[in-house]
Amino acid sequence: MEKVFRTESPDETQAIGEKLGKRLKPGDVIALIGDLGSGKTCLTQGIARGVGIAQNEVVSSPSYILINEYKGNIPIYHIDLYRLETAAEISDLGLGEYIDSDGICIIEWAERMENGLPNTCITIHITWEDENTRSIKIQHSIS
Repeated sequence: MEKVFRTESPDETQAIGEKLGKRLKPGDVIALIGDLGSGKTCLTQGIARGVGIAQNEVVSSPSYILINEYKGNIPIYHIDLYRLETAAEISDLGLGEYIDSDGICIIEWAERMENGLPNTCITIHITWEDENTRSIKIQHSIS
């Protein structure tokens, strides 16, 4: 299953994320793929709101600490692999514990995990169409 959306502002990107967040369930894994600054964290902020993370809780990129945890109706584990360069570094994080949890696992730069993602993950590609417009392609494979 594949859906494509176009957004022209951070608010629109967050709104797509919020709609998605309302449909997620425990154990879902989201693989976010896109260039630096394309809107991965912005989409994650919307997902967090859709899952019930409080409006006043700051949802930010975990680039330097690698993993942020948010407590909502369903826990969210927000992982950023940008600063990791090798499969061994990623393996050392022990992400299986998060991926196999009863929370929602959102992984930015997920393409760096190679074959470490579950077959049932939801893959989201975010690409720039022009200075203001993003294309958000959501692919969900069911096995």
